[in-house]
Amino acid sequence: MATETSDPEQPRLSFFGKSDKSTDEIDSAREPLISGDRSCENYSVVAAILPFLFPAFGGLLYGYDIGATSGATISLESSTLSGTTWYNLSSVEIGLIVSGSLYGALIGSLLAFTIADFLGLRRELIVSSSMYLVGALVTAFAPNFPIMVIGRIVYGIGIGLAMHAAPMYIAETAPSQIRGRLISLKELFIVLGMLLGYTVGSLEINIVSGWRYMYGTSVPVSLIMGIGMWWLPASPRWLLLCAIQGKGNTEEAREAAICCLCRLRGQAIGDSAPEQIDEMLNELSYVSEEKESSFRDIFEGKCLKALIIGAGLVLFQQITGQPSVLYYAATILKSAGFSAASDATRVSILLGLLKLIMTGVAVLVVDRLGRRPLLLGGVSGIAISLFLLASYYTFLSNAPLVAVCALLLYVGCYQLSFGPIGWLMISEIFPLRLRGRGLSIAVLVNFASNALVTFAFSPLESLIGAGMLFVVFGVIALLSLLFIYFIVPETKGLTLEEIEAKIL
Repeated sequence: MATETSDPEQPRLSFFGKSDKSTDEIDSAREPLISGDRSCENYSVVAAILPFLFPAFGGLLYGYDIGATSGATISLESSTLSGTTWYNLSSVEIGLIVSGSLYGALIGSLLAFTIADFLGLRRELIVSSSMYLVGALVTAFAPNFPIMVIGRIVYGIGIGLAMHAAPMYIAETAPSQIRGRLISLKELFIVLGMLLGYTVGSLEINIVSGWRYMYGTSVPVSLIMGIGMWWLPASPRWLLLCAIQGKGNTEEAREAAICCLCRLRGQAIGDSAPEQIDEMLNELSYVSEEKESSFRDIFEGKCLKALIIGAGLVLFQQITGQPSVLYYAATILKSAGFSAASDATRVSILLGLLKLIMTGVAVLVVDRLGRRPLLLGGVSGIAISLFLLASYYTFLSNAPLVAVCALLLYVGCYQLSFGPIGWLMISEIFPLRLRGRGLSIAVLVNFASNALVTFAFSPLESLIGAGMLFVVFGVIALLSLLFIYFIVPETKGLTLEEIEAKIL
């Protein structure tokens, strides 16, 4: 993969559109890469499933934690069902239980910045599954509140590592024709995990110490994830990059990468594996003089442009009010006369099903329609829904059906756009040499902005009111539309190497 070097002769297109070399020179220099000869990769569907499935379990466990915590806090606070002597928890303590995994995810994102390039994506996901396992066990068997919070933080570290490594591993190992679909499917697994968590919570809510079983249910899934990642091969691109950066013999790395690619594609790849690996190696040779990348490189050249695109998307993903809108879900449905609204778990299952269906639609069309159309269409719907919610809380309080329609529109449009496409774009937009560090910053921005919106919501609501708060979110959604239209590129059908050569 072509990356920035200090060589003044290397052609480069800057973020602001100024070219160091002419477009013709860029095209001629990289004609073997971007001529289109590699537009279709041969692969076996069966072989392509497992390199997606086991990393996607990391997303499933993330979603499951969100869903299970919803029921676990209800169970834990009950004097008859908690099974503990410390059930009388304050609002701050409940907040720590709910947000403990979020703090852990922030820690995991910071750790990913320093260990990702050293460990490689496969081993990072193995570490993530171990954190999931330990965190779930500590939480489920916690004898007191402090130990439970520690378990939640450890589990959250697993989330941070998984959300960093899983989309990147899938992106680097998936055939380019279905890369968008597979990474979007990871978002489907997050939603599926949430639905599973809500369902398990509703089934075990009346069991004494049910919260222990809710958190303990993630143990077997984390074991399957860890065993699966142990069995899967390393990313061929990572093996080649390590050799190029002087961490191994290039020829040995090439042979190992060929073996890994054959395992990832199955028998359908035929004799084309060496040719594909040589193309990757040829592209990576552009960085042979740079060896290790520095921290400063992340904020220069191609990676700066990728960082603006990726971090901008995940920032808008959160600050358009996603946590806040879902916070109001039960209240809105209850005001509309839905009897199930009094039962938080049933409301969550209803919204979870909608999220699952709309994410499935996004998965089916993302590689056909492209990333930009889904983002522009979905975020437009989000903006409309936010202004409808603002209208309901300002002067349409006697028309709850408006709020219900706005809520459903928001959830559906979010799962068509920001939900899957945000994670997809950050996993494929960064240059390989700095992909690990760049993605870790994007993931950190995601969790940090999630925490900011979550914690700032109540004070802002008290200060300016719910109606005006949704107006603010709506304006931010309009700004995100401008950002998508002018900044975010289309990457449909391109290999990771072509994305860097053509777009960055």
